[in-house]
Amino acid sequence: MVLFRGAETHARSVLKAISWRALGTLDTFAISWLLTGRVEIAGSIAGLEIVTKIAWYYLHERVWAAIHWGRRQN
Repeated sequence: MVLFRGAETHARSVLKAISWRALGTLDTFAISWLLTGRVEIAGSIAGLEIVTKIAWYYLHERVWAAIHWGRRQN
C-alpha cells in the first residue's frame, strides 16, 4: 500500500511501538493500581491497553512516515 511507504522499515516501526508501549503500560499499571488499590484490576487494564495501543501507534507511525511535510532535505 503506497500510503504506508516511508523512510523507516516496518520492523523498526514495530520495535519502536513495542518499546514505547512497554513504558506506557508500566505507567498505566501504576496509575490503575494507585486509583483502584487492586493489582488484579490494574493488570487487566494494562494488559488490554498494551494490545490496542501498539496497533494504534504502529499505524500512526506508518502514516506519519508517508507524509513528507516538515522533513528536511539532506
